[in-house]
Amino acid sequence: MTGQTFSVSGQQVLVVGAARSGVAAARLLARRGAITTLTDRKPQIPEAAELRAAGVALELGGHVASSFETANLIVMSPGVPLDMPEVTRARALGVPVIGELELASRWLRGPIVAITGTKGKSTTTTLVGRMLEASGRKVLVGGNIGYPLSAQVEASTPDTVHVVEASSFQLEATDTFRPWIAALLNFSPDHLDRHPDVAAYAAAKIRIFANQQPRDWAVVNADSPEAMRMSEQARSQVMRYAVENTANADVHVGRGFVWQRTSEGDVPLLPLAAVHLAGRHMLSNVAAATTISHLAGATDDSLARALEGFTGLEHVMEPVGAKGGVRFINDSKATNVDAAARSIESFDKVVAIVGGRFKGGDFADLAGPLRAHGRAVIAIGEARPLVRQALAGVVPVEEAETLADAVRRAWDLAVPDGVVLLAPACSSFDMFVDYADRGRRFKEEVRRLVSADRT
Repeated sequence: MTGQTFSVSGQQVLVVGAARSGVAAARLLARRGAITTLTDRKPQIPEAAELRAAGVALELGGHVASSFETANLIVMSPGVPLDMPEVTRARALGVPVIGELELASRWLRGPIVAITGTKGKSTTTTLVGRMLEASGRKVLVGGNIGYPLSAQVEASTPDTVHVVEASSFQLEATDTFRPWIAALLNFSPDHLDRHPDVAAYAAAKIRIFANQQPRDWAVVNADSPEAMRMSEQARSQVMRYAVENTANADVHVGRGFVWQRTSEGDVPLLPLAAVHLAGRHMLSNVAAATTISHLAGATDDSLARALEGFTGLEHVMEPVGAKGGVRFINDSKATNVDAAARSIESFDKVVAIVGGRFKGGDFADLAGPLRAHGRAVIAIGEARPLVRQALAGVVPVEEAETLADAVRRAWDLAVPDGVVLLAPACSSFDMFVDYADRGRRFKEEVRRLVSADRT
């Protein structure tokens, strides 16, 4: 059952994973009358007292097999793999397993705009939220960015537009999730430390279209052949946008505007003068957001108004300082090879800080951008040997044990007129809590360097 008919009242529901989404799901389930248990291998969580007061039982420091096997429903936090042994056994016993995104979507009263892709999700989701708000719509933005979808349910009304960033981890655990507008921004290998292969990663992404009907919309990047092929499975109406492959696009960029192609000719939607974001790939995100927001009813003047003062998200192509003619750019959210390549292509004389915990892809794909735009690479983290092996014949590659050392070495190589770019192409978990922690630490090291007497 879905929508208002879905009920968990009196049911034994187990939430697996006590990160942000799992905690939000547990709170929601308890409010909806479920006999809720939250389990995590961590021995402690900050929300323990509050959750217990709300009636949520906690199983911390390890999983209890019987809790999985006797549950009426298991809800997975997106950070937890679906193939964990306890979940596999429960499924074999007939226990239904869904993700937090799926759970919350069953209780939303307003339409869903969902955005996925290997890169650009957060920027595009944020822009869509701003554009719809500027049009006077009631909007809640969340999912893989900001608040979990479970935290939006109580505020959901029929006229609320839920703008949702959807990761592959969230989508793979969906069943009835149906966006009114579903966007696929691009596709390249990623998260292969979690998904068994590229096909499984693609299958998870494609689920964003799985339950759409002919009156819904699929928004697809015509510059991404992979995304175009994946959208062929969509039963919804397809709207294509492009920055490069404009001949095949319904919305395209050129001649100073983002245009919509109509039977009467091109109609301008957004002046490019309103865009204050670096990088060709960021312009693609703007085109995607414009397409989605226009479909959702945003007015043309609101599209430009939403971009006023918007210079991007933290840790996404973020300028963080300058010293001795060298600029420092924090793109810590470039956690895969393709995103790092687009970042490198956005600047010249780049000294790129690359590395971390490898999660798939091929560092050799950075060779072309580095030949054209790069000066050197500083390799960090567990992936240092892989980075050196793939790129040492392309540009000079040095290794650094710490981020502080990487920043100092990169600055030395970038003087007098280069760009030090944190574009890791890897996850952060070998050295940092997450990409945001890595980005903040990078900014701290840049501030120390900039404020030092060294010139």
